[in-house]
Amino acid sequence: MLRVALTGPESTGKTTLSRLLAEHFRTAWAPEYARDYLTAHGSAYTLADLEEIARGQLRAEVRAEAEARRLGRPLVFCDTDLLVIKIWAEHAFGTCPDWILRRIAQQHYDLVLLLAVDLPWEADPLREHPQPEHRAHFFALYQRELRHQLSNFVEISGPPVQRFEQACSHVNELLRQQPQTQ
Repeated sequence: MLRVALTGPESTGKTTLSRLLAEHFRTAWAPEYARDYLTAHGSAYTLADLEEIARGQLRAEVRAEAEARRLGRPLVFCDTDLLVIKIWAEHAFGTCPDWILRRIAQQHYDLVLLLAVDLPWEADPLREHPQPEHRAHFFALYQRELRHQLSNFVEISGPPVQRFEQACSHVNELLRQQPQTQ
């Protein structure tokens, strides 16, 4: 199973692009668990809430992989990943739980799409950082973390149609690199 994660700061189109890619490649995707959790529990959160969100995101990924297998597809998309939780936790609380850090070190995505902050900010009660300088700061954090992890990542930018084309191109290249099974 090839796993593709979409990551990056708020309001960069991760959910929309994840859904479009899953539709295009006729496979499953793991939606962002944080949105449902915060909608149900309120937008004020604690470190314990972030841990529950991390667990929920991992469960969503497992369900999406099972659905992709059921569909006979070799590919699954993940709308956000634990790196989002790490950056969020360190920013809000100055720390990230050790089990999340260990899980990040162990998890593997075959490709990570890092979405740039060049889309207009869309206001949402669950989003916290509309200022351009904050968005740029968080984007730089994602870049640094992905480089540090030696992740196979590419930056996706531009208007939505261009982002979709870039993402499809990188996913198609990933699929081409896979050995053909008989």
